[in-house]
Amino acid sequence: MITGKNYIGNTLSSKGNKTYTTYNPQLNIENGFSFVEATSEEIDEAVGLATTASIGFGAMSGVKKADFLNAIADEILALDELLIKTYCSETGLPEGRAIGERGRTIGQLRAFAALVKEGSWVVASIDTAIPDRTPVPKPDLRKMLIPLGPVVVFGASNFPLAYSTAGGDTAAAFAAGCPVIVKSHPMHAGTGELVASAIINAAKKTNMPNGVFSNLNSSGIEVGSALVKHPGIKAVGFTGSIGGGRALFNLAAQREEPIPVFAEMGSVNPVVILPEAVSKRGEDLAKTYAGSITLGTGQFCTNPGLLLGIKSDALTGFITRLSEEIIKIEPSCMLHPNIIGAYETKKEKALSQNGLQVAAEIQLNVQTNYARQTVTTVEGKTFLQNTTLHQEVFGPYSIVVQCEDIAQLKEIIKNLEGQLTGTIIAEENELEAHQDITIALQNRVGRLIYNGVPTGVEVCPSMQHGGPYPASTDSRFTAVGIHSIKRWVRPISYQDWPDSLLPDALKNSNPLKISRLVNNEQTKNSL
Repeated sequence: MITGKNYIGNTLSSKGNKTYTTYNPQLNIENGFSFVEATSEEIDEAVGLATTASIGFGAMSGVKKADFLNAIADEILALDELLIKTYCSETGLPEGRAIGERGRTIGQLRAFAALVKEGSWVVASIDTAIPDRTPVPKPDLRKMLIPLGPVVVFGASNFPLAYSTAGGDTAAAFAAGCPVIVKSHPMHAGTGELVASAIINAAKKTNMPNGVFSNLNSSGIEVGSALVKHPGIKAVGFTGSIGGGRALFNLAAQREEPIPVFAEMGSVNPVVILPEAVSKRGEDLAKTYAGSITLGTGQFCTNPGLLLGIKSDALTGFITRLSEEIIKIEPSCMLHPNIIGAYETKKEKALSQNGLQVAAEIQLNVQTNYARQTVTTVEGKTFLQNTTLHQEVFGPYSIVVQCEDIAQLKEIIKNLEGQLTGTIIAEENELEAHQDITIALQNRVGRLIYNGVPTGVEVCPSMQHGGPYPASTDSRFTAVGIHSIKRWVRPISYQDWPDSLLPDALKNSNPLKISRLVNNEQTKNSL
């Protein structure tokens, strides 16, 4: 049963008197649950508990953290149909999507559990002393990764499970040993509260310290801003718009003690379609990309919002076929009236730009909160001169840029903002002949795709989900996969420390049996 209260540590709290509700975009009505805005007192309480919990939790063994992460996965599964129904009622997304996203969330939790149970992720490094070295003796130095401390995670509107309360940011922070305070997304607060209850139950069952997790509700920006500015918070995770992520980044930078903000933000995910490929496979490519542009009503951060080609009859044919295929697809519901409102506003702004032409747009009446998919096209010169056309239109929208030649195509790529992904559609000989395009695209993106679509983010160690700003605030890190744990840790060195007082990962006997770099050799042996 959804209570509408805030979770502060292991207890429910409702000290505030300001409430709000979630919305069912399919039925175009409010859901029947009220949620209480977190107060400043509750914020302080949550951060205070997290600060205290960080001492014990940060030093906890990987085995115990793994038990906690696996227990969260079990508790989420135990929510069963209630979670799926609540998810669908708050998002307008179909049951299959909800079940799939729950599976991804469970998979992430279990992957981090396996990572910390094995233990080598701390990257232990040991350089033993050489006391008789001349002219200066060499000290004993040992280094490993340790948690940053309490982390704030902001739920994402378009992924109520996989990027929200127990999503990748939270799972990675728990694995690192960081307590987490979630600022629940107001559009799916009911889903968030159910998942929060699962985390709290798991924490109790595995004897985690009180305050290892809190969930705070808020319909505005005040609670999130207060959390980022709170001196007890040591890092922030965010998935959402450029405006939202940059605002949090600025707040964190202005603190007396600045902290990192790992924000995954906007991206148009450019797709380069080379001439021979469009000539040979234009019809199939059009059908494939019509599906990718409209997948999930275009509400993915990897949606292909920009297609780049060289002027030709084949490219014209591709645009025509893409337009025909995308109109065949049934319009679908967006996440919230605010989301479709922003889509329509940004789309209209793009359509008002000189030189932009509409190639395809659904003209029939559609249900309330359903998006009309749109394909536009523009000359390469116009696109280069007008950066408004470079901006993301979050939803089922894409623009095809018709470049004069390869040189103009490269110039456009070089002038793009940072992106999560870049795709090259080409025959193998074309790819080899135009390696300079690959290099130019590589400098703007976090993931390079060959002859595929950017939608679909595999959760595995080799996935890079991030990119140069504004795709993310730090392109050195990924928001997906086990390596995302690196965002929530920092290295520390121990010099000439007594062996008995060292962390287990650095002791001579290597009690954890982990892989360590010892005097420049990787080994699991003891010293």
